[in-house]
Amino acid sequence: MINAIGVFILVAKLLFFFDLPNGFNVVKLGLYFQFIFSKTFLESFYFYLRRRKLKTMVETRGFIFDKISNNAAFEAIALEIFKFQARHNKVYKLYLEKLGISTGSVKKFIDIPFLPISFFKSHKVVSSTKQEEQVFMSSGTGGQRSKHFVTDLALYEQAFIKSFSTFYGAIPDYQIFALLPSYIEQGDSSLVYMVDKMITLSGAKTGGFYKGNFPQLNTDLKVAQKKGNKLLLLGVSYALLDFFQAFPQQLSNAIVMETGGMKGRKKEMIREELHTLLMSGAGVSKIHSEYGMTELLSQAYSQGNGLFHCPPQMQVFIRDTNDPFSQAKPGQSGGVNIVDFANLHSCSFIETADLGKKHTNGSFEILGRFDTSEVRGCNLLAI
Repeated sequence: MINAIGVFILVAKLLFFFDLPNGFNVVKLGLYFQFIFSKTFLESFYFYLRRRKLKTMVETRGFIFDKISNNAAFEAIALEIFKFQARHNKVYKLYLEKLGISTGSVKKFIDIPFLPISFFKSHKVVSSTKQEEQVFMSSGTGGQRSKHFVTDLALYEQAFIKSFSTFYGAIPDYQIFALLPSYIEQGDSSLVYMVDKMITLSGAKTGGFYKGNFPQLNTDLKVAQKKGNKLLLLGVSYALLDFFQAFPQQLSNAIVMETGGMKGRKKEMIREELHTLLMSGAGVSKIHSEYGMTELLSQAYSQGNGLFHCPPQMQVFIRDTNDPFSQAKPGQSGGVNIVDFANLHSCSFIETADLGKKHTNGSFEILGRFDTSEVRGCNLLAI
C-alpha cells in the first residue's frame, strides 16, 4: 500500500513540472487526489490487490507447500484461503451466510468457521469453476458415500507426496505392498489412487496391490526381506489381520501401516487391541497408522502409539463438544477440526465427525466418533 501511495505522489509532482491538459486545473487536480486518498478508493484498491494475490496463489499452488515456515505463516495463508473460498465456494458461502458471518468480520485465524463434513454427502463442495478431473468417494460403510470433486489432481499428488515424505523420506526408497480389497471393490477411492501413484513412484519390480492373493504376498515379502530392501506394507485393518493369521511374518525391516477400520468385515476393536494383534502377526515392535479421508487431500501419520503428526500444509484443532464454534482447552477431548491447504479447490476448513485430543507438542490422537452408527473413512476407530 505504501508503494502504491508513493507512486501517486510521484505522478502528482511530475504533473506540476509539465503543462496540464486543457481544462485540467489545480482545483481539479486537488479533487482528483482527494478521491485517490479517500477511504473508499484505498479500500477498493486494497481489495483489488488482494484479489490479484489470491488469483496468483491459486494459479501457482506452490505456496501451499513452500511458504509455511511457522505458525504465523500458516495462519496468514489460512486467512487468504478463507477469503478466497468464502467468495468462490457456493456451499461454504451459503453456510457462512446462514451463520450470519461476513468475510470481513473474520480478522483472525481463530475466527474462521469450519464446514461440517456431512456437506460432502449432500452438496458439491467446490471453489473452482474448472471441470473436475476426478470424483473420489468414501467407503460409505453404513450410510451414504461422500463425494470429493477434485479439479486439480496434480495438487493432490503434491499433497500426498509431501505428507508421506515429511515423515518417511523419499517414496522411491521403498517397495510398497498394499492390501486394500474393499476400496478396490467399491472404486473411486482416493486412498487407492494415492497408493497406486506411490507404487509407480517406487519403481520396484515387486510389490503392488494384492487384494486377496495372500500366498503371492507372502512369497514376495520373503524375497524382498532377503534383499534387505525398505518395505512398506499398508492395508485396511481387517485385511492385515486376515493375512497375518494365514501367514505370520517376521518383518524386521518393514513398516507395517494400517489405514483404517474394519469396514463392516470384522468387529471393531480399540487401537491397543488391534495393534497388539498386528504386531504379533507381523513380528514388529510397533504399528504405523495413516489418518486421512475422502474429504481431505493431505494425510497425517502415526509412527507408533496412535499419536499422529501433520505435514506442514495441514493442522488439527479440537473443538468444544458443547460449542462447535469454540476450541477445546489444551489436553481436553473434543471434535476434530482440520485445516488442509491442499483442499484449495474444495474447502480447507473441515469439521469432522471424529473425536480426538491434541497434545502440547502438536501431536493428536483419535479417540472415536461422534456418530458410531457410521464407521466411515480411512481413519483409525478406537471406540
